Parts: sequence; structure tokens; C-alpha cells
Amino acid sequence: MDATAALIHELTVGNLTIAVAESLTGGLLAAELIRIPGASKVVNGALVSYNTELKRTLLGVDSSILNVHGPVHPDVAKQMAIGARTHLAVGGRRAEIGVSTTGVAGPLPQDGLEAGTVFIGLAKGTGSWAIPLHLTGDRDAVRTETVRRAVDAVRDLIARDDSE
Repeated sequence: MDATAALIHELTVGNLTIAVAESLTGGLLAAELIRIPGASKVVNGALVSYNTELKRTLLGVDSSILNVHGPVHPDVAKQMAIGARTHLAVGGRRAEIGVSTTGVAGPLPQDGLEAGTVFIGLAKGTGSWAIPLHLTGDRDAVRTETVRRAVDAVRDLIARDDSE
């Protein structure tokens, strides 16, 4: 079983739902999750907020963070994940897990950050976390590796919660 199929299985067995907010991956993470049969039981939905303004208006990312740090920052990733959980609620029930991706896919630097600078955001319960990545390769490689790492990060979060 590949990692994404395993994640969908773990979400299903745990009766957990997930919501996704993406920027640099542009829908690749949602597509990866939804490629697995049965994903409709656990994936609430996804939002591609490629434009910085949408991070604020649709996901609730704090304007002051965006104004000071720009869209590629650990706090932005965390708030995007929280916003995904909150705004992609189904039947009044927000997703148990939010995951987000923001970063610089390249090939050029953005806002003083090198290509390959990525943050994955996670939110569950009252907690939120950002995972910094420094990836190499071309634009497609950075985006693909970000998706792989996001799947692994959610699996790690579920495993960590199960062991506590």
C-alpha cells in the first residue's frame, strides 16, 4: 500500500476527516488524496489559495503576518491549516485535521526566499505546527516532494496522536 492509500485508510479507521489549503502545490495534494478510492469519506475538500489575498479572505490568515513576512512563513502555513479545518466544515463539523502547503517552487527566489523554501502546516485539536523544508530540484520536483512530505506529515500526526 502506498503512503497516500495508507493515509486514507488511517483516516477512515480513525473516523477522521481532513481539509486541505494549498498554495505552491496548486491542487496536487488534494488530487493525490482524492486519487484513492474511498477518499470521499474522509476528505472534506480543498482550497487553492495561490493568490496571497485569498489566504487572508478565504482562510483567515492574519493580515499583519502577511504584510510583515509575506505568504511563505511558518505562521502562514499554520493559519492556512487552521483555516482549512474551519472553512471546509461539512454539516457544521469542521475537519479533524487541516494541512497546508506554502512556499517557493521556483525557479526564481520570491520575497528574498530561495526556491525550495517550503512550509507544511498542520492543525488538529487546539494545536498547529509548521514543518520547514528546504528542497532542491526544479519546480515540478519541489511541488511533488512537498506533496509527498505533506502526506507523511499527516500520517506522523495521526500516529503521534494514537500513541498518546
